[in-house]
Amino acid sequence: MNRRRHGSKPTIALWMLVAVADAAILIATGGLVALVLIVATLAIVAGVVFAARQLATQQKLTRSKVANTLASRDRRRA
Repeated sequence: MNRRRHGSKPTIALWMLVAVADAAILIATGGLVALVLIVATLAIVAGVVFAARQLATQQKLTRSKVANTLASRDRRRA
């Protein structure tokens, strides 16, 4: 029978394969985390832009309503 001794080179090769697989998993996980962070950042930026537009529109409407109210009040006084 041809038996290999414990601690021979194939065992080292197996551990090297496990190390490469671990590195691949860490790289993939890091890529996933980066992707999630990018998507979350884009969602936050989009929310801020949307909120700023909403506030700007509301302020324009409020200003025009105030201006119309003041103009109509001035017309009634005249």
